[in-house]
Amino acid sequence: MTPTELAKARILVTNDDGVHAPGLDALEEIASELSTDVWIVAPEFNQSGAGHSLSINHPIRARKVNETKFAVEGTPTDCVLFAVKHLLKDRKPAVVLSGVNRGTNLADDVTYSGTIAGAMEGCLLGLPSIAFSQAFTHPHPVKWGTATHFGADVARRALAMDWPRNVFVNVNFPDVVAASVKGIRVTRQGVRAFGSSIVERIDPRGSPYYWNAYSPGEHEVDEEGDISAVRAGYVSVTPLHLDLTHEATRRKLVGAFEKA
Repeated sequence: MTPTELAKARILVTNDDGVHAPGLDALEEIASELSTDVWIVAPEFNQSGAGHSLSINHPIRARKVNETKFAVEGTPTDCVLFAVKHLLKDRKPAVVLSGVNRGTNLADDVTYSGTIAGAMEGCLLGLPSIAFSQAFTHPHPVKWGTATHFGADVARRALAMDWPRNVFVNVNFPDVVAASVKGIRVTRQGVRAFGSSIVERIDPRGSPYYWNAYSPGEHEVDEEGDISAVRAGYVSVTPLHLDLTHEATRRKLVGAFEKA
């Protein structure tokens, strides 16, 4: 997609942090640098960790915020489907942008992320899709200016390529101000461990309830991986694809079952 084509393209913006999230404002700013036709369809409530879930046991309700912005009582997947299959069905979007997430979506995080799921659903619908996330360190302020400084340029350069239908792009901005970013690296999905546990609490009526105390652990050192790039102060750009088949094991299984 050329810059001229992109400037005329309809862009759909979504996220998982919810319609009131500052990261959504950052992504709207990024999208508006790319095109004058930007539509926002985002969850009414925070959907972090929703992954690629789909609402099928309760109705999806949509609230009109303004002429081009809607809040949906559902997941990021619901938002993209609602936009493409209903709201914008007469002129569908040409691009889906998801984010900017408050916090990174790196390595194994991508399997949990609603931000990634928004781009994934766009990809499934045959649309070029990009997920954006901004690293931050609690309790320091999130450096949204880094995302808005680099986001449009990263999107333009990525969208100028021809992608296979089952590929989308995952972008993570480092936790440094824009002037301190060292550059942009094209990376692979990294690997890291997780420190998860279940924490029990007691409510005022004496009944137990539980929190999933998820925390990312240390990562495997990989200089071409997304985690290493972001920690070193680079913007990480990772192509992901929907085919989860492990080809080497598939071939081994073929041989094993042929012998049976």
